[in-house]
Amino acid sequence: MRHGKKFNHLSRQTGHRKSMLANMACSLIEHKRINTTVAKAKALKQFVEPLITKSKEDTTHNRRVVFAYLRNKYGVTELFREVAAKVGDRPGGYTRIIKVGNRLGDNADMAMIELVDFNEIYNGGKKEEKKAKSRRGGKAKKSETPATEAPAASTEETTESAE
Repeated sequence: MRHGKKFNHLSRQTGHRKSMLANMACSLIEHKRINTTVAKAKALKQFVEPLITKSKEDTTHNRRVVFAYLRNKYGVTELFREVAAKVGDRPGGYTRIIKVGNRLGDNADMAMIELVDFNEIYNGGKKEEKKAKSRRGGKAKKSETPATEAPAASTEETTESAE
């Protein structure tokens, strides 16, 4: 009986499963987005999110713990440099799983798993465009009106000086 055992074994033995998840995690860290089956994407999400949380604090111990899981020094380096810098203020939820349909060969459910902060389409411009606004919006109108009146005044002055 498998009471309380909630880990998806993915029809693989332990060594094969750990190697596969480590390779997929390194690919996700390197490419920021990979396509795989839905079951593998969900297992990868559980595997990689604690590692990204550890990468927020760059200590020798955390690097060694992450290296024990990933077993790829280039993946560890990229995780602690680029990825940790982007997700430093995020409290969790570093990955997003998007279902993309079925695979042609065997009709398996496919999904795209990506790092949330590296997708420019969803949140690239939205975070930077947010500005503090007043409830009435009076400041924005006041700043626009002098700018529109100033060119009109300058054209009047030029016509008077020409006469």
